[in-house]
Amino acid sequence: MTSKNVADYILQRLREWDVEHVFAYAGDGINGLLAAWGRADDHPRFVQSRHEEMSAFQAVGYAKFSGRVGVCAATSGPGGIHLLNGLYDAKLDHVPVVAIVGQTNRSAMGGSYQQEVDLQNLYKDVASDFCETLTVPEQLPNLIDRAMRTAYTKSTVTAIIVPADVQELEYSPPTHAFKMVPSSRDLSRYAPVPARPDLERAADVLNAGERVAVLVGQGARGARHEVEQLADVLGAGVAKALLGKDVLPDDLPWVTGAVGLLGTRPSYELMRDCDTLLVIGSSFPYTQFLPELDQARAVQIDIDPYMIGLRYPFEVNLVGDAQETLQRLLPLLHRKENRDWYDGICANTARWWEVMERRAAVDADPVNPEYVVHALDANLPQDSIVTSDSGSAANWYARHLRFRGHMRGALSGTLATMGPGVPYAIGAKFAHGDRPVIALVGDGAMQMNGMMELVTASKYWQDWQDPRLVVAVLNNGDLNQVTWEMRAMSGAPQFEPSQRIPDLPYAQIARSIGLEGLRVEKPEQVESAWERALSADRPFVLDFVTDPAVPPIPPHASWDQIQAASSAILQGDPDRQAMLRQGIKAKAQEFLPGGRSKSK
Repeated sequence: MTSKNVADYILQRLREWDVEHVFAYAGDGINGLLAAWGRADDHPRFVQSRHEEMSAFQAVGYAKFSGRVGVCAATSGPGGIHLLNGLYDAKLDHVPVVAIVGQTNRSAMGGSYQQEVDLQNLYKDVASDFCETLTVPEQLPNLIDRAMRTAYTKSTVTAIIVPADVQELEYSPPTHAFKMVPSSRDLSRYAPVPARPDLERAADVLNAGERVAVLVGQGARGARHEVEQLADVLGAGVAKALLGKDVLPDDLPWVTGAVGLLGTRPSYELMRDCDTLLVIGSSFPYTQFLPELDQARAVQIDIDPYMIGLRYPFEVNLVGDAQETLQRLLPLLHRKENRDWYDGICANTARWWEVMERRAAVDADPVNPEYVVHALDANLPQDSIVTSDSGSAANWYARHLRFRGHMRGALSGTLATMGPGVPYAIGAKFAHGDRPVIALVGDGAMQMNGMMELVTASKYWQDWQDPRLVVAVLNNGDLNQVTWEMRAMSGAPQFEPSQRIPDLPYAQIARSIGLEGLRVEKPEQVESAWERALSADRPFVLDFVTDPAVPPIPPHASWDQIQAASSAILQGDPDRQAMLRQGIKAKAQEFLPGGRSKSK
């Protein structure tokens, strides 16, 4: 039997953990691992990005959509540094990712050697739950097992640092001896549940309420059926944090959509008017979009005791798995016979979708970005996966897309970093090669990260069972979200040197590397463009030329606020006339005949 070296064994142990892909980029700090990949016939598969940050984002996207640990790898020094943004995205969104990072030879460590970076210190925050350096073979398989198990059970980032010379050492397992640490691979599912008295206290709060609001996040994803039962029993409306957008279908009449600055009007009203709040699997950070602090009695359910009790003065905090906890809570709840609150929520939600349809139909110069995403809503395949980048694209993703059935979606939630839209989509394709994936990205994010990851899509798309990966670029020549934040929050006009960006031929670039692409400059071309892209036999880039003056108006914005923001910048903003015109037209859609009903 041929002896294995450490690098061979690392890949073997990853295979034993059923790791199928490692998102990575080469470098001499992991040459031993690269050679081992060659000996292992590329199993697990080495997925090559164009940049280590993209490898980390792809691992995050893979983990978000597969429910499995995403694994990424990079060389020493700059490679490890480049991984950090994607790893922080995983940490803040509670996504399980394992990073394997090379390091200089042990003999050179501490000698200011080339590409020597103190990775242990660099990673001590992002991988605070487990970050260890492999110095002798006998630390394996323990380090791999603990990194994988910790990532899985804590939904977090872990890291293993492997010096280059250690990768080449002959593997020898830990022995039955003093100061050796053997390890096992098995990981059984566990689902903690609260104690019965705590469940009873929570039920008392929920039963006493007359106007119950529920907020769900990604932690409720496995409890769809239970949340639907609970909403029916309590006559409640359910709002969704952005990371929980795919927890419940949007065609349920009492699902009010996203909450927060990027949220919907009925979600804002739900929180404004409720007397009882139940939060399930969410650490939604924006307290101002929750009920007033003395307004509602509140209950929280979260599996992570570290995240419990945050954001609101909860009366009862239940630490437990959402599905298991709700299954025990439901028998303790009393059905509410008065459905006035429920009926008002349904009426407000139906009215909101009418408003969204009218806002999408507002004329713009040349194309209304709301119409672009609203048109996608009607054309979404039933098994689709949608990723959104940060920026104004996230507004339209949050408000205009109605997820149905088992559609999935994700964006960078807590970190809200620019640039993950396309690499997330690629990670999704490796998780579900048989499903169509759509990425909604602004032109700023596309120029930052997305364009070169088209090369990655070009490299791998023929391996996917369903080749459809549609990248929709909202091309408005402006870093639009920041521009609007400057206007609305700082009362400052657009600063063109920082906000204007070049117009690039995104569709043409896609075609030049073997993909398909189409530039869309007129509203009447939008529907057919989506249809063409979603029926293509390869990845497709849609370059939608959109109007930067269409405002991402918050759900709570009043006429007074819009007028104040407008008057503050009217004298200095270079786009002031178009901005004022589009803002008034968009807001006016809420006041047309068929106005919203008032919640009771």
